[in-house]
Amino acid sequence: MQKKYLVISLLFTLLVAPTTWATPLDSLETDSSQLDELSDTNTNGIDQVTSVSQLRDVQPTDWAFQALQSLVERYGCIEGYPERTYRGNRAMTRYEFAAGLNSCLDRIQELIATLPQGVSKEDFDRIRRLQEEFAVELATLRGRVDALEARITNIEANQFSPTTKLNAEVITAIQDTFGDAVGSNSDRSQTIFAYRIRLNLETSFTGKDLLRTRLEVGNFRPSFEVTGTNMTSLNFDTATDNRVFIPHLLYRTPLSSLVTLTIGPTGVGYTDITDTITPPGIADDARGIPSKFGEYSPFFRQGGGGIATNINFSKNVILTLGYLAGDPANSVNGNGLFNGKYNAMAQLALYGNSGAIGVSYSRAYAPGRFVDLTGSTGSFLASRPFGDDIATSSNTFGIQAYYRFTPNFQIHGWGGYINAQAESSGLSNIPNGRGGDFTTLVNKGRDADIWFGAVGISFPDVGKKGNLPGILVGLPPRVTNSDVRKERDTSCHVEAFFRFQVNNYITVTPGFWVIFNPENDSRNDTQYVGVIRTSYNF
Repeated sequence: MQKKYLVISLLFTLLVAPTTWATPLDSLETDSSQLDELSDTNTNGIDQVTSVSQLRDVQPTDWAFQALQSLVERYGCIEGYPERTYRGNRAMTRYEFAAGLNSCLDRIQELIATLPQGVSKEDFDRIRRLQEEFAVELATLRGRVDALEARITNIEANQFSPTTKLNAEVITAIQDTFGDAVGSNSDRSQTIFAYRIRLNLETSFTGKDLLRTRLEVGNFRPSFEVTGTNMTSLNFDTATDNRVFIPHLLYRTPLSSLVTLTIGPTGVGYTDITDTITPPGIADDARGIPSKFGEYSPFFRQGGGGIATNINFSKNVILTLGYLAGDPANSVNGNGLFNGKYNAMAQLALYGNSGAIGVSYSRAYAPGRFVDLTGSTGSFLASRPFGDDIATSSNTFGIQAYYRFTPNFQIHGWGGYINAQAESSGLSNIPNGRGGDFTTLVNKGRDADIWFGAVGISFPDVGKKGNLPGILVGLPPRVTNSDVRKERDTSCHVEAFFRFQVNNYITVTPGFWVIFNPENDSRNDTQYVGVIRTSYNF
């Protein structure tokens, strides 16, 4: 019967008194180097020991020496590491506990199997008395565990967020333009060194949705101030005079397996609600084509605040519908969600294994002071064909596509047509193509046609994974027909760039482009733009 008592006592000790397996809870504060070393040795397996003297790091003066000696020498259910150490001063992993417990339970089964009878009521009475004797110790242990849980709960409640990620993008650039400014006989530009920083706080509440809050700051100056044309613009030339602001707030969530909803009060562009249908890496401020015109079709350079939905008819067919107001937070007459500038769009995109194609339509309206039909990518006249003071509506049609012939060669292109109508009458200042304006009477109902397009080739991963050289040739937006003024010539944009992938976080991109006939006027001097962009993404 004494053997039965010892066997049952051992089981009780294992289940309710784990201090024989690890040091007190204070020892859980193990440094990372210890945990790493422990993890490494865990992979090497655990060996059975038959005497506590085989454990090189266990001494008779250790507080748990007698417990270990009993478990090893009397019951043979303690295991050590291959190098004959026990490591009793370190936290025990769940794997180690499972291995040790399994060894002891196997031994207990062997002992019970040798008994002529099962476990008697007398044995259970002994266990009950042991529980009463250890009641204080068990209560203390339970209190310490409860306190530890409370501390963990407090840490989780006060941490930054378990669901929010910070994505940072830092761009620095050395840039200069060469050539006489539009309508001038001098080159007024200087070499500059400037920056832009974006911090995106991206939160998910369900694992499938996204709340993005963007902070942005930069100190670029718009290039048209010295060149006289938007055709020299960079796609990352944010000018905030080093003041931080929030240009973008967006929430996206799936409504079903086929429908996704996007909503945001500010800074939501067409590029946030649909695909630009360009090869991966091309339409990227930090790592793609450096010029504003060359990055993607001017069709997508519209936005504001509003709502959009993406409908997946199948894996390869997606329809996007969106409505964005220019100033939805302004309650003054002529503004707001429905009584001011707006852009409504639809795009149908078809995807294949090696490419994609999309057809797009946009209906827009803007009061005179907010008219910008091309997202400031073409001539000033193409952006506002009836001048600054005439409200304008427009219908824009676009097509864009790309195809990857091999892993290292791809081609993409896009084109578009804008039909604009004057929605008010009055005297207006019309850009003359030479850096100035002339004043003329514009009547409601006047009409203008604008065209644009580009073709590019690029070579992913040439020389190193992540590298991306490319060339793009395009025709910036041009007024080809108008009841007020059409442009006499055609500008041509020729650009080359090479993105060097320094490491996973840093890229360096030299870029260079030439604008022939800036502002769609051959009387203007050819403009040359050079830039060395360094981006840090983490």
